[in-house]
Amino acid sequence: MEMQTALPDVIVERQGAIGRLRLNRPRALNSLNQAMIRAIDAALTEFERDQSIAAVLVTGEGERGLCAGGDIRMIYESGRERPEEGAQFWREEFIVNSRIAAYRKPYIAIMDGIVMGGGVGISSHGSHRIVTERTRFAMPETGIGYFTDVGATWLLPRGPGEFGTYLGLTGRDVGAAAAIYARLADSFVLSENVNALIASLVDLPPSATAEDVSAAIRAVSGKAPASALLDHVALIDRCFAYETVEEIFAALEEDGSDFARETVELLKTRSAISLKLTLSLLRAGRDSATLNACLEREYAGCVAMLSNPDFYEGVRAAVIDKDRNPKWSIGLHEVTPQMLARFERYNGAPLFAGG
Repeated sequence: MEMQTALPDVIVERQGAIGRLRLNRPRALNSLNQAMIRAIDAALTEFERDQSIAAVLVTGEGERGLCAGGDIRMIYESGRERPEEGAQFWREEFIVNSRIAAYRKPYIAIMDGIVMGGGVGISSHGSHRIVTERTRFAMPETGIGYFTDVGATWLLPRGPGEFGTYLGLTGRDVGAAAAIYARLADSFVLSENVNALIASLVDLPPSATAEDVSAAIRAVSGKAPASALLDHVALIDRCFAYETVEEIFAALEEDGSDFARETVELLKTRSAISLKLTLSLLRAGRDSATLNACLEREYAGCVAMLSNPDFYEGVRAAVIDKDRNPKWSIGLHEVTPQMLARFERYNGAPLFAGG
């Protein structure tokens, strides 16, 4: 009997002038583990050097999504006793996020289905970002006692108004139109047309440029279906413009609309530490000159997260026991500047030279 060889967690292949990265953990919603990060990094090096490769394309195997995030279960299980494992995972992941943003060839991400957390990091930093009617996009970290990372503290503040602040604090998942509005994606393509798009990309010559890639996308793209969330942009811009989480709560409560009340109730389910840390990092990201500066700041927060009880409680409730009922350690008014300061200190080697 012929033995079947198991496919790797990242299938790396050449199709025409396209270097393909196919995330291949569909049962885990293509969540990123360390081996996958290393495979992506090695493939990016290979494709960048290969003159016959015009562009890189990343897709997710299975029907459910591109990538649901990083391997948070591994970090939960190792974090208390072997914190260096989680710290090393984040270090390598963030360096890859930076590589994608600075990549010298077109980097195309098809963000079909679920795209969350680490999945945002390997897609929204790309040059050509495609969403579909099935896209569910989110940075849901405040709901697991964590904070927006993978360079999202650079990305989210660069959208219009305070929409990025809203997404980062609430962790709400949104569809194609809202992702494009937030400048986290560029183009809308119906999922039924994705295979035709891939075929046209594969037909591009090795000399193809970023504009050639854009033209291939434009040929099958259209207008994303309307998002009801975008009807509330004025309220979001007004209520999320403050410098403290308490002021944001107060503005929403004063507004009193159904949407404002629903938003307050959603924020109340989030970790208080996570809300305050995320807002602080988003505001610092708004004023930063580079993505790498944001990633350095986020990395300091990650290392400190490994001793944050809310992180373990949040992952327990969402991923381990799945009771969706986390018991956070403290309330909003108990989070002091001194507590937050420990997430800003990191004495180890920087991620980037000169960091």
